[in-house]
Amino acid sequence: MKYTPLLSALLLSAPAFADEIWVTNEKDDSISVIDIGTLEVTRTIPTGERPRGIIFAHDYSVVYICASDSDAVQVMDPETGEILYDLPSGEDPEQFALHPDGRHLYIANENDAITTVVDTQTRQVVAQIDVGIEPEGMAVSPDGKIAITTSETTNMAHWINTETQELFANTLVDSRPRDAEFVKDGTELWVSSEIGGSISVFDVATQTEKAKITFALPNIHPDRIQPVGFELDADDTYAFVGLGPANHLAVVNAKTFEVEDYILVGRRVWHMAFNADKSLLFTTNGVSGDVTVVDVAARKALKSIKVGRFPWGAALRPTN
Repeated sequence: MKYTPLLSALLLSAPAFADEIWVTNEKDDSISVIDIGTLEVTRTIPTGERPRGIIFAHDYSVVYICASDSDAVQVMDPETGEILYDLPSGEDPEQFALHPDGRHLYIANENDAITTVVDTQTRQVVAQIDVGIEPEGMAVSPDGKIAITTSETTNMAHWINTETQELFANTLVDSRPRDAEFVKDGTELWVSSEIGGSISVFDVATQTEKAKITFALPNIHPDRIQPVGFELDADDTYAFVGLGPANHLAVVNAKTFEVEDYILVGRRVWHMAFNADKSLLFTTNGVSGDVTVVDVAARKALKSIKVGRFPWGAALRPTN
């Protein structure tokens, strides 16, 4: 490993039991576990077929994995790596979101044009909601009242009332929407559109678009600038957007909706996860089969960490 002064300082200050980043490897049917203290892979854990979405329970007691080609959400013990059981998920689960109640999973079923709601305690399906074609992105509002599904082919964000489990609005976005995130106070919804090359920002109260963010990089054809996964920082001041085959992150001022910077990362950057204090960002780079570690304040890539084939999802696991 090549050490820079900044990277060396981060490693020297790392706790003995460092937090972890868990990364799903879509083509290897596995998870790579990265120790944030050493920035090395410490475990490789087998999963079901084609793992993509990954999230932890709110108390980090279990980890949920979308095993897309196994048509299941797998529930794993993060200490042992043992698959405890599968939850019913509908066909081809891709992404999901856990309700603030810690009990209900909202799952996008790509091949079924359905959002499935599963009670993680009873392990039963409590609702299946018809949405658009090829649903992928999922989000639940901070107050738990709204769930969002994005459909790639219908080019819509679908708004679900979580009390009635029914749609109450559908809003058009640009072509092939992928990811959706609420800001922390719940007043805005952000949706990325991969082929449209944009992010739409909606006013949640009215479901109307208030801003559209587009991207441009010198010497990179616009067709290669494909926003997919993104994360907002601790106080919703900046958004970091993975631009797919453009191999860059965009740094967006979340107050002005202006792009301020671009950061070169790995090939086909897809999704990402922050460390606990959001000083580091870990991006999954599908084609290069690695994870890029980004220093958030410096807006600089520090290191690439080799993982499995086609890394897809990422999630933080605090261990302290």
